[in-house]
Amino acid sequence: MLIEAKTQDFAALLRGEAPAPYRLCDSPLAPSEVLAMLTELADRIRPLFSPAAWMIVEDGEIVGLISPTQPLDAADRSLRIGYGVAPTRQGRGVATRAVADLAAWARMDARVRALTAETSVDNPASQTVLARNGFSAVGERVDSEDGPLILWRLEL
Repeated sequence: MLIEAKTQDFAALLRGEAPAPYRLCDSPLAPSEVLAMLTELADRIRPLFSPAAWMIVEDGEIVGLISPTQPLDAADRSLRIGYGVAPTRQGRGVATRAVADLAAWARMDARVRALTAETSVDNPASQTVLARNGFSAVGERVDSEDGPLILWRLEL
């Protein structure tokens, strides 16, 4: 289940606390510097597009985060997404279910016509998540920080 992550939710996560009424799972969602970066990203996107992030919640536990990685592309109305799951919850279908939930939400939002994502060529698990959710590989690029990436797209 996806729950909108608001400013106060990110503040709690940065303090190592779970926003009520949820619990944190038994491993960190992400390193503190990644949580800080995601907080700043959501704060930048929120005035332009909302929701700007969601907590991935399963059985009352926050097990990951999923969000736009940039504002909605006005030209083709695509929304680029990124996601992460706590290490102890990886390999259990959490990301696949979260991306499916986000795609279902996007299909109901008239602002969004497509979802896009990028995965490392060395991340077959994330590639599988996207493929299982109907995304198609539409290209490749090399990022100065992340190296070779596969570009994915899901028309809604």
